[in-house]
Amino acid sequence: MKERRRTDYYVHRDVLDEGAVDEIAKKSDSKPSMSEKFKKSMRCSGPRLKSCLLGRVPVVSWLPRYSLRDNALGDLISGISVGIMQLPQGMAYALLASVPAVFGLYSSFYPVLVYFIFGTSKHISIGTFAVLSVMVGGVTERLAPDSNFISWDNVTNKSEVDIVTRDAERVKVAAAVTFLSGLFQILLGLVQFGFVVTYLSEPLVRGYTTGAAIHVIVSQLKYIFGIKPERHSGPLSLIYTVLEICYLLPKTNIGTLVVSIVALIGLVLVKELNSYLSKKLPVPIPVELLGIIIATVISWQVNLADQYGVDVVGLIPSGLQPPVLPDASLFGQVIGDAFALAVVGYGIAISLGRIFALKYGYKVDSNQVAGALSAIVILFITLWIGTLFADLPKAVLAAIIFVNLQGMMKQFMDIRLLWRSNKVDMLIWVATFILTLLLNPDLGLAASIGFSMLTVIFRTQLPKYSKLGQVPDTDIYRPLEDYDELKPVPGILIFRSSATLYFANAEMYQEALGEKSGIDITKLLSAKKKLEAKKKRHEEKNAKKAAKMSAMNLEGGPKGESQNDLAIIEVDAEPDPSLLTAIILDLSPVNFLDTVGVKTLRSIRRDYGEVCIEVVLSGCSSGVMNNLQTGGFFNAEVTKSCLFSTVHDAVLHCQSVQRHSQEKDDKVTQF
Repeated sequence: MKERRRTDYYVHRDVLDEGAVDEIAKKSDSKPSMSEKFKKSMRCSGPRLKSCLLGRVPVVSWLPRYSLRDNALGDLISGISVGIMQLPQGMAYALLASVPAVFGLYSSFYPVLVYFIFGTSKHISIGTFAVLSVMVGGVTERLAPDSNFISWDNVTNKSEVDIVTRDAERVKVAAAVTFLSGLFQILLGLVQFGFVVTYLSEPLVRGYTTGAAIHVIVSQLKYIFGIKPERHSGPLSLIYTVLEICYLLPKTNIGTLVVSIVALIGLVLVKELNSYLSKKLPVPIPVELLGIIIATVISWQVNLADQYGVDVVGLIPSGLQPPVLPDASLFGQVIGDAFALAVVGYGIAISLGRIFALKYGYKVDSNQVAGALSAIVILFITLWIGTLFADLPKAVLAAIIFVNLQGMMKQFMDIRLLWRSNKVDMLIWVATFILTLLLNPDLGLAASIGFSMLTVIFRTQLPKYSKLGQVPDTDIYRPLEDYDELKPVPGILIFRSSATLYFANAEMYQEALGEKSGIDITKLLSAKKKLEAKKKRHEEKNAKKAAKMSAMNLEGGPKGESQNDLAIIEVDAEPDPSLLTAIILDLSPVNFLDTVGVKTLRSIRRDYGEVCIEVVLSGCSSGVMNNLQTGGFFNAEVTKSCLFSTVHDAVLHCQSVQRHSQEKDDKVTQF
């Protein structure tokens, strides 16, 4: 056994209750009023104005201190790499949103430029995001379905979809929903909505992104097989889509399927080569960029669109389109989707930003958006290069999405790891994944947060209740069931709950205290009341007998009856010194008390006090102290003298009371 390190550790002080601590430390009762707080928040000064400016426009803070020697080369390589990656990824995710591919490039340019000015994370790249693209696609296809744009072609004598008109309408819908979503995110920042990220634990985020990845994969199967299933929305839409895809599989376009298989194999092989040579290559091979270049050249040369019916991207206009206000008439139809989009994007971006901030040791403001700088590369691509990819098969973009999601598919390994480390976290992961699959990404996230909060409530409703014992020769107390060498303090029960005390578990707290103490307080109080009632009846009976005898004596009645003939009932027996004389409630794990919790502590102290067991509290935080004060725990009889800062102070106090009581009993016995 490892030898204990010994050092001098001596504390000489009186036993202090909370009242004594307040007196020694001169507790201040002065608190600023609401009007004073409001006035302080409205004051304007130079330092305050500067702090507000730097907080709202972080580029003003970090750009003057930017080190070219330390960061320029790395940022240049990173910007070029991210920009190159955003070309195929932006075009691919535009398919998820059901808008022309060029709008994926726009989405990879403008958000990055905005984040350069307002962002606080050094590692997140703002741009297209698969989950949000799927959510936007659900809105655009719901409000602008293919069935609204079918026209009759007199040349071919077939009904065809007017793709140009359809895409223009879908762009209007996408612009309206994203514009409203941006407004909602600004409002969320103003009301400090960053607190919601508190409820996005890592298991929840990973389970959610895995479920959302399944939605993305299913949405791209139509491009892999060259089929055209209808877009379903609402709960269980994923199941309906999968069933319809299975029904349409016999209509698979063989040319599209071949392109998909070749693209998937090629992308996976080069990705694995990148991983194998990661330590030798200064920059990873841009596999997505090479893939779309090769696929575009082959498609152009072989004419895959006309010869084999392979669906291609189509015309990509060069340059930037002038900004246009969204169609306000669509706001009423998309306001619910816009809010869901804002919350999902807000929560996921901030949670990922915090993961990087924690890893690299800097702070992310949870009331701003997060991203990185690669806008120049995207601008160059949009102005001159994008138009060259008109013949790119959409199946290749779908394959790029599939391959990029393989990292999320590996998150299924979390289940095994969480099963070993924390089963509640595993349950959150699995429940989040299932809810996201069944309810879609927007409702799935809300339901997952609700489920995660329920697990917290359940854990507070099912806490661990413990009797504490003393570590030999120390002032340290630990649960008796967890250690072999602990000793219980004679005549004193030290009781601790692992959770806070509030309305949901107050009754269980009292029941657990009765179980640990071995005292059925309800039964004892009932027996005491019956005994007192019986004593009262006997006293009344004896009083009547005494009055009757007195009257008979005055009248010269029968003699021989005396006071000794009266019935006597013994109520108070000699206390057993081995029985419980005090209970210490260790409240150190408790971080707040509601009114029910305060009433519970008050009733425990009153009930056990009626059977001559003193109840004291220890380890109360300042918040709990305030809850006790405002909840009416203290009165003329109950003061802070029953509260102690540490368990050991409470134990010494109870032992002192025991000694005084024993000395008093000994003196009575002598007389």
